[in-house]
Amino acid sequence: MLAISTLGNGKIEIIDIPKPKISDNEILLKVKASSICGTDIKIKNFGHFKNPEGKKIVLGHEVSGIIEQIGKNVPSSLFTEGMRVAIAPNIGCGHCDNCISGFTNYCENYQAIGITINGSFAEYLKIPYEYIIQGNISKISDSLSFEEASLVEPLSTVLAASESINIAPPDIVLIIGAGPMGILHLMMARLRGAKKIIVSEISDIRREQALQFGADIAVNPEKVNLKDVVLRETDSKGVNVLITAAPSKRAQEEALELIATKGRINLFGGLPKGQDIISIKSNIIHYKNILITGTTGQSIHQYRKAISIAESKKIDLTKLITARFSLKEAEKAFQTAVLESTLKVVFTI
Repeated sequence: MLAISTLGNGKIEIIDIPKPKISDNEILLKVKASSICGTDIKIKNFGHFKNPEGKKIVLGHEVSGIIEQIGKNVPSSLFTEGMRVAIAPNIGCGHCDNCISGFTNYCENYQAIGITINGSFAEYLKIPYEYIIQGNISKISDSLSFEEASLVEPLSTVLAASESINIAPPDIVLIIGAGPMGILHLMMARLRGAKKIIVSEISDIRREQALQFGADIAVNPEKVNLKDVVLRETDSKGVNVLITAAPSKRAQEEALELIATKGRINLFGGLPKGQDIISIKSNIIHYKNILITGTTGQSIHQYRKAISIAESKKIDLTKLITARFSLKEAEKAFQTAVLESTLKVVFTI
């Protein structure tokens, strides 16, 4: 079968490897769609801290497909051949406090398809036993296309962030960064009832996209004073919710200058290693009762809620798809994925 692999050396390789063989406790998935994530690009360029240097890994973790084969020990009451499913990519150890609380994404010993084990940029994906027993495999309805289902994973990370800061009417929300994740945050904030959404983005192309996706205001912080805009649009109170959807140290440091009393901040975009120490005025947190959160990944419950949102069409994930490619077009797909105008690139298989 065809697959896309990397050694983390800045290159990808289209390889032909044997179709996976499953044990009695595993499931074989026929991959139908898998979308490129920023994490795939980072692993391609720099590897991953959980993998030893030189380890070849098949990329891809945003995935949907059809169950092709089921091990004889897998309960037939839960899964059947031909079932349409989407897969939450992270599994935990199953025993730590985070795992037993339902937050396997915060397990220190987590594993993930496309990150520590072979992923979904392939014709077939072997789903280990742990994914079955932890509930990572979710049935999807016929109303949800495989392409949409492959985008449930990034949608669920945005849902996790929005729940941590409890976006609700009549919040005024500021999103810093209008890449694909920033646009998803915009769509989620609107769904949750935000009164006004301001987007800060230096790219002309991405600011225009943000407006097309429903932002009330989109500004370039390098050309206008963002604080002046925020104070003007909030009657000098500051925004109720601020999301840093870009790996920007400056954005994180300036967030407290833009937030209202009792406001909530989500540091969604992680900073590069070695550049993750920031300077903030802690008295603002103290005297204005500010909540600052950081989120990564999603719980299984949040992943399934994201499926329900996608199936309801209240967030139309098809609008995010910029381009579709086959596995044989991997180089072009990754080149397209890093363009400013690109939101999501999907491999259709």
